[in-house]
Amino acid sequence: MKAIVVMFDTLSRHFLPSYGNDWVHAPNFKRLSDRAVTFDTSYVCSMPCMPARRDWHTGRPNFLHRSWGPLEPFDDSMPKMLSEAGVHTHLTTDHNHYFEDGGLNYHTHYTTWQYWRGQEGDPWIGDLNEPDIPKGAFGKNGIYSEPEVFEAYRKVFPEESDAAMKRLRYLTRQDWVNRGVMDVEENQPQARTFKAGLDFIDRNADQDNWMLHIETFDPHEPFYTLDRYKELYQEHYDAYDGPFFDWPMYARTTDHPEENKHLRVEYAALVSMCDEYLGKVMDMMDAKGLWDDTMLIVWTDHGFLLGEHDWWGKMSMPMYQEIAHTPFFIWDPRVKAAGARRRALVQPSIDLAPTLLRFFGQEPTKDMVGKDLAGVIADDTPVRDAAIFGMHGAHVNITDGRYVYMRAPQNPDNKPLYQYTLMPTHMRAHFAVEDFADLKIAEPFSFQKGAKTMKIENVTWVARDRQFDTMLWDTNADPDQHATLDDPQVEERLKSQMVVLMKQADSPVEQFERLSLELA
Repeated sequence: MKAIVVMFDTLSRHFLPSYGNDWVHAPNFKRLSDRAVTFDTSYVCSMPCMPARRDWHTGRPNFLHRSWGPLEPFDDSMPKMLSEAGVHTHLTTDHNHYFEDGGLNYHTHYTTWQYWRGQEGDPWIGDLNEPDIPKGAFGKNGIYSEPEVFEAYRKVFPEESDAAMKRLRYLTRQDWVNRGVMDVEENQPQARTFKAGLDFIDRNADQDNWMLHIETFDPHEPFYTLDRYKELYQEHYDAYDGPFFDWPMYARTTDHPEENKHLRVEYAALVSMCDEYLGKVMDMMDAKGLWDDTMLIVWTDHGFLLGEHDWWGKMSMPMYQEIAHTPFFIWDPRVKAAGARRRALVQPSIDLAPTLLRFFGQEPTKDMVGKDLAGVIADDTPVRDAAIFGMHGAHVNITDGRYVYMRAPQNPDNKPLYQYTLMPTHMRAHFAVEDFADLKIAEPFSFQKGAKTMKIENVTWVARDRQFDTMLWDTNADPDQHATLDDPQVEERLKSQMVVLMKQADSPVEQFERLSLELA
């Protein structure tokens, strides 16, 4: 048996024809939906990028115990388990966070791997000359280096250090340096990532027992594409008379209605590029006759707000449906269900580890709380009544597929809150020296195989949605989440289910205290 996993970053379901969009050019996503199972009730688990990838490896939630960081020494890793069982696992990716301090060791758990550089200010091309930047690109609406932009950004993220702000300025300049060598499509990271994946398939189509993981950072911001994708939306570009703008900061957008419209078009053009390369994978499966013995999985870590709810981005705000409710597709050669829809509640970031292990004849470990989706794929057999999701230190959220309950910290200081880790790094740097001032050693959680960890009070990773209240939504009656719901009975039921699922994940006891949830 073989498996191809295509993972996009920041792919929003409401931009896909499979989920009702009628203006984004994405025929291969429609083709995929006609060829595979489309999941209608798919949700994130841990947010954002690397927490979701720890979920993918381990089959369990990251966000209750730790924020962004590497795999821990005690973690199960599905790709590594498959490799050890004789299944060759190969990663091709342009996701630059894998190669920073906070990614560190995810790629090394594959049998072989390749990395293609250039995304999102990746420190790649060393050029001290001023890059060729379009007029207006440093305007008030971008994530660029005009002082008023960074003052606005600091109001959203007051905890950011001066060093972090300097880093942000560097990233935006470096992005333009990198773009200077990506002016033809074959040089772009997504194109190179998929070409490497297609080369792997071409070489190994006649072999057995392999899993290929093609992971592109697109359509994550910045929404950079070449003219042939923009031309699909030419009338929108012709109607826009504002500044150059394809990289939003994570901030409120109330004052920028025209930029909101333009940003959606820039994002749509990048989705169309993703669609093009997804089509190449399906073409290769056709050409090599792989549909009979090869599972195809297409998923994403999360969505994105492009002006909805008056926000750009993710993490800075509650996890609205545009962020948390994700697109997800699987072709399973064992059941050959094509063109089918599934309503069962699933969480690909934790469910894919047990699903792939069983597909290759291996058993999930006892510490994996995700579910094998074979029954959902075959006949929509449910695997859970509810699912929790969130970001470390922010809301803990739960959904039953209809209602979404967002439980906010109940203390103004968002305490108690700790990181449990043996790998103390954030996204691009290790923990600060002051983080270790009151270091404690914690007794092992159930999934740590007897290993004790550092217990570090949250000092430099502050909850960014601490300003938001507890909220309840009925996403059937109010899919766009215009008005919160007041229903104490539903709230109490979801609170009880949240406690059960947090206990199942062996959540730290202070998480219950932080949220004022009764453990009993």
